[in-house]
Amino acid sequence: MHAVVFAYHDVGVNCLKALLSAGVQVDLVVTHEDDPHENVWFGSVAKLCADQNIPCITPNANELVKLVPKLQALAPDYIFSFYYRHMIPAQILVCAKITALNMHGSLLPKYRGRAPVNWAILHGELETGATLHVMEIKPDAGDIVGQAAVSIGPDETATEVFGKVSGAAVTVIKQVLPELIQGRVPRTPNELQKGSYFGGRKPADGKIHWRQTAQQVHNLVRAVAPPYPGAFTDHQGITMMVARTSLKGPFPTSLNLEATGIQVVDNRVFGICGDHQVVEILEWFPAKQ
Repeated sequence: MHAVVFAYHDVGVNCLKALLSAGVQVDLVVTHEDDPHENVWFGSVAKLCADQNIPCITPNANELVKLVPKLQALAPDYIFSFYYRHMIPAQILVCAKITALNMHGSLLPKYRGRAPVNWAILHGELETGATLHVMEIKPDAGDIVGQAAVSIGPDETATEVFGKVSGAAVTVIKQVLPELIQGRVPRTPNELQKGSYFGGRKPADGKIHWRQTAQQVHNLVRAVAPPYPGAFTDHQGITMMVARTSLKGPFPTSLNLEATGIQVVDNRVFGICGDHQVVEILEWFPAKQ
């Protein structure tokens, strides 16, 4: 079985390793150059390719369509996309002799689109997962080929959950590869009306609004905790990054629950929220200027 793989991030590294371990011939890998302005805390697809002597290229989004003649010549059985960040043009998808497949970090049809793990935590979900699906022009809309769920703990951060999702992605690949190698693609309808599409998130979206509920504030902190850009609030004229919070008491009885915002009692830092409930800030530090 021959494949062309578009990949990035830990999911890209781990799923590519799973293909290689199964004996899949990967003829070309397309990845990204690391952004010097991004906190790159994840594994390198390019390094894995160098170690395994796999041809690897890093075109920008506008150059992807120029790959069509090369992919037509390679004529891969499958095209895989593992956390590749650009939309792959339809002209490329049809170069796969069997089909093109994408790994998405949610339990489709829920949380289609960008930053699915972060959005799931932000909305207080108790589980998420990884889904391999057929690629169509519309993102995350094709039939489901395989799926595995993972739990989300009440205090787990996006990085911790992402680690679980990365493991689930490998589980899915290993489950479906025997069929794929035989040229069979198991398909379950992706019932889009049962889920929603979410866009990307910006650092400014991490601003804490203390009029929200304590649970909402806690979820925001977990969803964007470092190495993601982080949640932040102003305190005494300084922008503070809030890295870890807790909803667990007991809290000092001297807290004024009618006044939203930061209160410091006995060298402990608390946030009073719009539902008159409390989050304790366990870790915070001044934002880099």
